Amino acid sequence: MSMSAQIHYELYTRKGRTDDWSLELATEDRGQAVTTAETMMAQGKAIGVKVTKETLNSESREFQTINILTLGEQSSGKKKKAREHIEPLCMAPQDLYTSHARDRIGRLLEGWLSANGITPFELLHRADLAELLESSGTELQHAVQKIAVPEAQARGTGVHEFVRSFQSLADRSIQRLIKDARQKAFPNLATESFADAAQRICHHPERGYLLGCAVANAMALAKSRREKIQSLLVLASSAPAAGPPRALALGVIEQALSEQLASRTGLEDLFGAGHDLGARLAIMTRLAFHKNVEALMKIEPRMAKAMPDFNATCNDLAKWLATEDFLDVRTALAKNVMAELVGQRRLRPGDPAGEIEIIRVLAMALTAGAGDTILPEDIQEAFTLRSRMLVTADFIEDYLKPSRFAFDDAMSMIYLVENVIGAANKRQAARYLSAGVASMRFENEFRFSVETARARLQSLAKLHRSLSRCGLAPEDAKPIQAKIAAVATQTESEAKLIQQLARAQKAPVQRLILLLEMAIGEAAPLGPVSEKAATEALKLARQDDLRSELVKNPDQTALVRTLLQQVTRAAA
Repeated sequence: MSMSAQIHYELYTRKGRTDDWSLELATEDRGQAVTTAETMMAQGKAIGVKVTKETLNSESREFQTINILTLGEQSSGKKKKAREHIEPLCMAPQDLYTSHARDRIGRLLEGWLSANGITPFELLHRADLAELLESSGTELQHAVQKIAVPEAQARGTGVHEFVRSFQSLADRSIQRLIKDARQKAFPNLATESFADAAQRICHHPERGYLLGCAVANAMALAKSRREKIQSLLVLASSAPAAGPPRALALGVIEQALSEQLASRTGLEDLFGAGHDLGARLAIMTRLAFHKNVEALMKIEPRMAKAMPDFNATCNDLAKWLATEDFLDVRTALAKNVMAELVGQRRLRPGDPAGEIEIIRVLAMALTAGAGDTILPEDIQEAFTLRSRMLVTADFIEDYLKPSRFAFDDAMSMIYLVENVIGAANKRQAARYLSAGVASMRFENEFRFSVETARARLQSLAKLHRSLSRCGLAPEDAKPIQAKIAAVATQTESEAKLIQQLARAQKAPVQRLILLLEMAIGEAAPLGPVSEKAATEALKLARQDDLRSELVKNPDQTALVRTLLQQVTRAAA
């Protein structure tokens, strides 16, 4: 499954038993959709409600629907497509300025907007851009057709009727914008301060439209995205100090700013050159959840190291996003990050180990901001999908390529298991790990290594312990641990290490400590070798000369007692 930055929730209702589903609400706020549905049922305003999560597929540009709530009477018999109101969602030019409408315009004109380096906000508030679109030939016509066909199918009416309706709406909107520009209906921020303009039109019925046009025209001189964002931040700094005028001013800035940051392309200009996708996502996450990520960076050196430095514009932007004024901007950034996470592009091309590390860091950072603009379950879903890319044959081959030893391969795979999310992904990683541990290369490396038997058993013990902590299900981990224990048995048997320790010329206490460390899984993996070591250790512990030596060495006595207690608990 592939998701895009566009996720919203739709509430459908049935008012009577003979009624079809009608779209009641479309919102980006999951809680609002669910609460509204429950309230309508409680107040008897509907006999059935359902809330769906609509996720845009970035490849097909189609929405995938998941029901997240159903209450009351649902439609019976053959399942029908949900029917919206008979009228198009947008009837007048003013309807095009809502968040939902701007989002749809962005999708319908994505190619044209990208080619001209602009956003829907700029298009809707600048007469010169509206004229440019009108004169572009087929761009506007194709956009009208793309929206008319699904709208007509959803309502069971003719396509031509909706083509005429949407074409008329586009023509009226363009002519209105051009007319208002010629009549100088918008504030001119070159001759009037932003604060004064907001104060003056604060109570005008179309105050958002008028001030939006003023802001868009003030941005027109900016050539790059960074310059546009800088100009918006300058305007925000000069907004009225309080009250409705400030809310109006910052609300308009937030619309423009969120669209500048919502695009999945073109942000290189803001962040600076030389960043791969992983670094860009790290910057965006740091911007979206600035306070939380900064706090985390102070206690997590790994995160501090992975986070790229901010440039001056990002620093200014972060200060604004740390306030409560620009929640929609944080939402736009977070959605952009989530969209890229579930995409197919590598975050660190050519660096699989770095890919795992940046995914780990992003997971920590996004989780730190969960509940603000994105839900924890959406984060879980996104990283589960991203983890799927880490357990493909191609990625594993690339990831293990630098390694020379089977042991290093196994430890690398355990690190991968620790960092992938989702039971299926962990199980797939376990298959690669199991195949490596079961190979003759792994077995021969430990049986015939130039290292001492003790060092080899310590390495196997480390591997065995790591498997217990990496998050694998017991049914996946135990067979691998059993194979490690079997290799340890062969290694110890051929070297006769325990027999040598039991009869060595070393002091009894030293021999006992070495055997006890093997018995508890520190110096040998748990299994036949550790059990054999425990048996020999308990025999040695009963000898009189050992007890005499322990009396003379109180420090060693405490250590031996602790190890013996661990062996006893393990045997219980």
